[in-house]
Amino acid sequence: MSLSGQRLAPFRCEKIRINGLVCNVRHWGRDGAPLLLMLHGWMDSSASFQFTVDALGHAWHAVAPDWRGYGQSEWLNRRYWFADYYADLDALLDRYSPGTPARIVGHSMGGAVASIYGGARPERVAGLLMVDFLGLLPNEPHEAPGRIREWLDHARATPKLRTYASREQLAARLMQFNRRLLPERATFLATHCSIERPDGQLVVACDPWHKLPSPLLYRVEEVMACWRAMTAPVLLVIADEGYVWQRFAKHPDELERRMASFTNGRIVRISDCGHNVQHDRPEKLAELIDSFFAYPPAA
Repeated sequence: MSLSGQRLAPFRCEKIRINGLVCNVRHWGRDGAPLLLMLHGWMDSSASFQFTVDALGHAWHAVAPDWRGYGQSEWLNRRYWFADYYADLDALLDRYSPGTPARIVGHSMGGAVASIYGGARPERVAGLLMVDFLGLLPNEPHEAPGRIREWLDHARATPKLRTYASREQLAARLMQFNRRLLPERATFLATHCSIERPDGQLVVACDPWHKLPSPLLYRVEEVMACWRAMTAPVLLVIADEGYVWQRFAKHPDELERRMASFTNGRIVRISDCGHNVQHDRPEKLAELIDSFFAYPPAA
């Protein structure tokens, strides 16, 4: 398969069991090449990194899991607990980077998981390229009762995903949502980031239970404490129309305060790009990956 004449980097999928669940792990490149762990975001899956891998200038072994409840990994069909992602990442590193700090690319939620984990186990992370994520807006304590009430109300009924009659319909919806998404990329995502239900309808490959709001308030000071405990260098990639800029453009002091939590952190901004940098500007993201982690990596 190719995109506008560009051949897709071949991938293979491996099913492994971690923390009692079947996890699908997507691989590009040869075993034994320098490892690059790529962590997808919320309501997404590992295939989302295909275009970035295609553009990498060096021969990495890129490894991208589907988080629990996403893609071809096992779905719980019930509520999820965010802390389980830290344990899943811990198990993935035990398997694919035992005894060696890992180079990690984390988009959005993937960056959230990796950055907090990196404070708990700083020796396990060699570097983190965090794509368009610098935490959520802070909550106030008085919001707690309403947040718990919202969580309880949403859990009364099984959440549903929007259905699509065909991959063409899903691809059209993806392009409607993201005006920068090329038709051939939309077709790829509609094919590899969806599943077919028994009735023949398609849904995005994400357990709808992920849509439940958390009953817990976001405690940015606790998150920043984890960031301060990280020792690895961090590169934050900000999309000019992404979530970080939407949240903090009017609060530059808060953006600076959060970035200052990292012992060795810096920012790169990408223009003409939305939150899904790996879809909109994969070539630029690949260039940043190659340069940030260096190649061949130091022994």
